[in-house]
Amino acid sequence: MQWNPLATQLFGPTHGIRAEDDFLHGDVAFEGQPITVVGTTNHAPIGVALALAQARVILDTIARHPKRPILLFIDTQGQQLRRRDETLGINRAMAHLGMCIDLARRRGHPVIGLVYDQALSGGFITSGLIADGCYALPEAEIRVMRIPAMARVTKLSEETLTALSESNPVFAPGVGNYVAMGGVRALWQGDLQAALRDALTNTPVEDTRAQDGAARGGRKLSASVVQRVLAAA
Repeated sequence: MQWNPLATQLFGPTHGIRAEDDFLHGDVAFEGQPITVVGTTNHAPIGVALALAQARVILDTIARHPKRPILLFIDTQGQQLRRRDETLGINRAMAHLGMCIDLARRRGHPVIGLVYDQALSGGFITSGLIADGCYALPEAEIRVMRIPAMARVTKLSEETLTALSESNPVFAPGVGNYVAMGGVRALWQGDLQAALRDALTNTPVEDTRAQDGAARGGRKLSASVVQRVLAAA
């Protein structure tokens, strides 16, 4: 789905969200409640400038609108693979964006991520995966690493990883597998306004992804390992 029809479904035709190249931002009203929307479009590669632009919106919201909800519109191919951005410190810019989202959560801002098109690699890790809850549309595409790239990193064959992906969501891309692992809380289907209303009302502030993954059978050991580490601390 394109961002503008999505915004129209959620907030009406005069929603107020603006696109500046790949950068989305705006203040919207949802059932009388103001919400800050920030995100990306066009499968945006997140470079230094785009990471800092998003961080600026989040910091301005923290400073000017205490505890206002923040909705992240996510459509990214990951970090910008360009020498200029590497030289300028893309790793630090993306870490800064992630820390701004975390600061917003700590200051009492409900932060909701919505993958409406594509979410890959570091662009997803430093946005939706840091939100209080990350949601997705059913047609969205989510993955951190393609199987050929995973094969190069793990030194396992593509055939082995493909076979593993059929029974283990950790090795497989796809929005359904991220729901199974708990990374995505739920899919937004049908009435999108009802889905947003439910997310704003019922998304927990604590991180329940490990428990969700265990309950859904996608990450069977994560929650128990976390508990063992905490018990031994």
